[in-house]
Amino acid sequence: MAHLRIVLVEPREAGNVGAAARAMKNFGFTDLWIAGSHPPLDPLAGWWASGAGDVVAASQRVASLYYAVRDTHVTVATTSARGRSATISFTPESLANLLASMRPDHTMALVFGREDSGLTSDELAQCQRIVTIPTDPDFPTMNLAQAVGVLCYELSSVPRTTGTRERPAAAFIERLHERAQALLIEVGFLHENNPDRIYDDLRAIVARADLDTREATIALGIIRQIEWKLGGTG
Repeated sequence: MAHLRIVLVEPREAGNVGAAARAMKNFGFTDLWIAGSHPPLDPLAGWWASGAGDVVAASQRVASLYYAVRDTHVTVATTSARGRSATISFTPESLANLLASMRPDHTMALVFGREDSGLTSDELAQCQRIVTIPTDPDFPTMNLAQAVGVLCYELSSVPRTTGTRERPAAAFIERLHERAQALLIEVGFLHENNPDRIYDDLRAIVARADLDTREATIALGIIRQIEWKLGGTG
């Protein structure tokens, strides 16, 4: 099956990191990344991992979410937010079906936000999809490790298939957005002081299009040609 990467963005509690690692290992997943600041993990994370200390020890620590997902092919935010950046919403079951249909050499990043405040709007914008665990509306918030466990269980339980569709890495899509936004500012379509107000809608359109590698390359080529014609850097 396609590879699953669990990304924790600025976790506040070392014990939650350890408990999340334990939940991952329960269902056969071991690729843990921690983005941004976090408390010292030793020894508390190891205690809470309770047999999954190797997952914590092998975790990758990076400066921001961008570096945790730039080489992945599908990025999914775990959140209940419904904004313009939250472009395609999955249930745990439908997300499992997406993972099962991906190529075995591709990676899905499942992104979890801070325990107290979740993901920022900029971090949500870096994710192509969102997934929401259906909970009681009167008490919707789950503990970080519980949420990791529920989704890892669901993603481990679907039949495996072999996908063939080649998806671009997240860093390529982000570069496409950066070039497109700069071009639209240059031609006056976006306001330079607040380009995201409109561009978030364009991000949503691109996410719904679900571009494959060839389509994304064509789109970037069009932008480069327009830049060259306008006398830009190209």
